[in-house]
Amino acid sequence: MTRVAAIDCGTNSIRLLVADVNPETGELVDLDRRMTIVRLGQDVDRTGRLAPEALARTFAACREYAEVIKEHGAERLRFVATSASRDAENRDEFVRGVVEILGVEPEVITGDQEAEFSFTGATRELTGRDELTRPFLVVDIGGGSTEFVVGDDHVRAARSVDVGCVRMTERHLVRDGMVSDPPTEEQIAAIRADIEAALDLAEETVPLREAHTLVGLAGSVTTVSAIAQELPEYDSAVIHHSRVSHDRVREITQALLHATHAERSAIPSLHPGRVDVIGAGALVLLAVMERIGAREVVVSEHDILDGIGWSLA
Repeated sequence: MTRVAAIDCGTNSIRLLVADVNPETGELVDLDRRMTIVRLGQDVDRTGRLAPEALARTFAACREYAEVIKEHGAERLRFVATSASRDAENRDEFVRGVVEILGVEPEVITGDQEAEFSFTGATRELTGRDELTRPFLVVDIGGGSTEFVVGDDHVRAARSVDVGCVRMTERHLVRDGMVSDPPTEEQIAAIRADIEAALDLAEETVPLREAHTLVGLAGSVTTVSAIAQELPEYDSAVIHHSRVSHDRVREITQALLHATHAERSAIPSLHPGRVDVIGAGALVLLAVMERIGAREVVVSEHDILDGIGWSLA
């Protein structure tokens, strides 16, 4: 077994996985898996730059993760950075900070590379389950972008589009520095229009409607599952490989979009860092399900982190 550490730094959160991996079989055993909301993509859509306070939050999380990696004695580390750091003019400042703290340079990967990792991480455990027919459509709804990947055992087509829960919230729901509480119907319609345009773009290269099984990844999707199951707290073990029907996703999305900040904050399984952006994230999921006619989504807690971990084997 090889002990590896994988870090995925996205627009909304930074996540760490330390695991033992068998290079021959690809078996992956978790030792530590954690997530911190840092909102690295704060205002990037508007300013084109990473905000100083966002960098400070991210570097603080990196210092914490460096200690965890050292404690576990990981032999290899890979740090992957996604949408926010791709878009930022001052991404060199981000790179320098990560190198100083963790000793490795973050790989600012393309959307297609991100999709490949996500597909591997999400489907490796599903390929032997007879009740889930292929091809799979893996949808990874992040803070700044969403990845669409169709494949069987391997990726057939992938596309990343700039629609994510943070980007949509900041673009359409923020007025005078405050998130609308709750959003207006016009604001919701504007988000939906952006999502539909992004789906049109994705369908130019990815045959979304050919998929037989929809697999949903990342915090917006897993949170919808937690709400659907009425969990008293977020529970990864219960959420992993759960299934949520289209009707339930629609019901939850409508409730989130029409709830106030206080009402969303009262949901026990909803992370405080997602309170303002979960409505937009849920709407992305709902729009995807309606576009392809999916009756349910299979929810996976294993995603790009696991793909990065397996790549180190």
